[in-house]
Amino acid sequence: MLSLIQRVSQASVSVDGEVVGQIGAGLLAFVGVEPEDNEAGLARMAERLLGYRVFADEAGRMNRSLRDTGGGLLLVSQFTLAADTRSGMRPSFTSAAPPAEAERLFNQLVAICREKHVPGVETGRFGAHMVVSLVNDGPVTFLLRP
Repeated sequence: MLSLIQRVSQASVSVDGEVVGQIGAGLLAFVGVEPEDNEAGLARMAERLLGYRVFADEAGRMNRSLRDTGGGLLLVSQFTLAADTRSGMRPSFTSAAPPAEAERLFNQLVAICREKHVPGVETGRFGAHMVVSLVNDGPVTFLLRP
């Protein structure tokens, strides 16, 4: 599982012109599911998403997590994140989990995060063509693995 996280001052995702998820200050996470992903990796990824220290403390250092700040979390499924781009000029998606399995695992990740992060977890719509709008704060962007 891969999560490309961005610290944002705001973010939203729309499907067919309708906003289906939005947050203020917090984290936007694009999530790619790979074939070898499992429940243990999901739990670890949820902990990393909620505990990764990317927010400034009083001294301006990145020492605070989403859990500390109470910010929003917007999870967006993105199978292209798991693409194999090592050769050629066209991505291969054989390194991404099959859609049914990816959706099951993504939904489990959402459920874990919602259980552990009461301030709120928003999502896009799995498998839909989504338009994501964000204001990256920093910019701060990290690629997380479990």
